[in-house]
Amino acid sequence: MCHFAIFFYILLWSMPRNIKISTIEQHVIDFVIDLRSKHDLTQEDIATIIGSKRTFITNIESGKNPAKYNLNHIDKLADHFGLSPKDFLPEKANRYM
Repeated sequence: MCHFAIFFYILLWSMPRNIKISTIEQHVIDFVIDLRSKHDLTQEDIATIIGSKRTFITNIESGKNPAKYNLNHIDKLADHFGLSPKDFLPEKANRYM
């Protein structure tokens, strides 16, 4: 998990300030990164699961592009990992963040 924290810090540090990612979008991105790490999967693996290209996943995880997971992506990931789509969301709304 330490590698994930370092990766997350670098990811946030390297994000351009003009790209706006909401708290809930970042939560979903972080959740998928964590799932990917726990299951020892690559960006290519996640791309295959959601029917996308690896570069799309790279763009999402880099924060340098406004690319985001949509509800269909979340549904496919939830199905693949045996989860509910709601597992990808935070427990409470972050209205003011």
